[in-house]
Amino acid sequence: MRVLVVGYGMAGSRAVAELRARDTDVKVTALGAEPHRPYNRILLSSLLAGKVGEDDLAIAAAPAGADVRLGEPVVAVDPGRRIVRTTQEEHEYDALVLATGAVPVIPPLNGLDAANVHAFRTLDDCRRIAASARDAQRAVVLGGGLLGLEAARGLAGRGLAVDVVHLGAHLMERQLDGDGGRVLARTLAGLGIRAHLGAGAREWTGDALHLSDGNRIPADLLVLACGVRPDTRLAAAAGLAVGRGILVDDAMRTSDPHVYAIGDCAEHRGTVYGLVAPAWDHAATVADRITGGRAAYRGSRVLTRLKASGVDLAAMGSPEAGADAEVVSFADPARGTYARLVIHENRITGAVLLGDNPAVGTVVQLFDRDAEAPADRRSLLLGRSYGADPPAATDSPALMPDAAVVCRCNTVRKAAITAVWRAGGRTVADVVAATRATTGCGGCRDAVCGLVDWLSTVDPDTEVAA
Repeated sequence: MRVLVVGYGMAGSRAVAELRARDTDVKVTALGAEPHRPYNRILLSSLLAGKVGEDDLAIAAAPAGADVRLGEPVVAVDPGRRIVRTTQEEHEYDALVLATGAVPVIPPLNGLDAANVHAFRTLDDCRRIAASARDAQRAVVLGGGLLGLEAARGLAGRGLAVDVVHLGAHLMERQLDGDGGRVLARTLAGLGIRAHLGAGAREWTGDALHLSDGNRIPADLLVLACGVRPDTRLAAAAGLAVGRGILVDDAMRTSDPHVYAIGDCAEHRGTVYGLVAPAWDHAATVADRITGGRAAYRGSRVLTRLKASGVDLAAMGSPEAGADAEVVSFADPARGTYARLVIHENRITGAVLLGDNPAVGTVVQLFDRDAEAPADRRSLLLGRSYGADPPAATDSPALMPDAAVVCRCNTVRKAAITAVWRAGGRTVADVVAATRATTGCGGCRDAVCGLVDWLSTVDPDTEVAA
């Protein structure tokens, strides 16, 4: 069996690892357009802020036996002949996995060919932005979705004054309702990030962004974060069915039974996810199918995190509430705190938690498991029951059940981390290598470090290194 994976980012590299883990006799070749080994895109804003180095973004090396070709972009797919053509040669396949990702949306504005204008999507983009930011004092980010706010926090972390220009009525409108968006905007303002809402951009003149309402925002740097769209170019040219993304069924198969699509480029049941956890679910499904299994992908329960100094946001499900839904909320804008739950038939179908809320882990677990919500909704909004004392800031991990999910992206439970320790792993790096914890959104790293530290106190004769 010859399997060809086109694209070697977070989805493609996971597909290669899953395939080799299931069947070492499968001949896997991966073709990556970028010259870099796969890296964690979610941490690009932390790299931009100088919080991490490029080595910290690296994803695990290719598994033994996989043939990985970096810097070899694919130019055409011929499903009839089962051949993929690159700029260098042709490759035959029995099964093809398209993991072509997404490309940034570039708005039709004048002046975007200037040297101080950059999209924010890849490691090379991040390098260019960082180079431009060295001599800059002010930056404008065009786009107030998750990607734009990640870029804004990265630039603010470098000490720049940042303006975010967003056409929508509030920030992150795909994940937040209006009240949540307003609390988030106030929180960001306290961090030196000013939001301009309902504002359309007209032109970049090299030193300022001119808005459609006549206002002008001076800046030394413009970052484009207007969203992304699935990269369907290869698939469309090959005659595969495409919509917003490459259309796939529950086996992640395209309209050609020998071709699969995963990650940001795939559209499943009308949804393009654009997040790492669903992409990894796609990869597992495809690997199982190609190696003779019957796995089926039924969709993902989506969680979005924005976690930075001064900002802690978790949004899951849909912010929209039907006529028969129960909605409970709490807001304290002065403290940057907002919580909203959408509950249908006593189950959480959507939630927004902004600020320091000790109940976030509980809400995520209830949402993930589609479990019944507690009768006292206030315990989820405030992190405690009405009239009760707040929980201790650092409860012992000993109280965490073994089944508790520590890394949601990779479904790593406390028991798995404990098992690594018992097998001789003594560092966070050991845990990462054995479980893949922290290699998704990175939001669980503090929890993983805390568990390793705790295990060292349980077993005091060992030393722990992060």
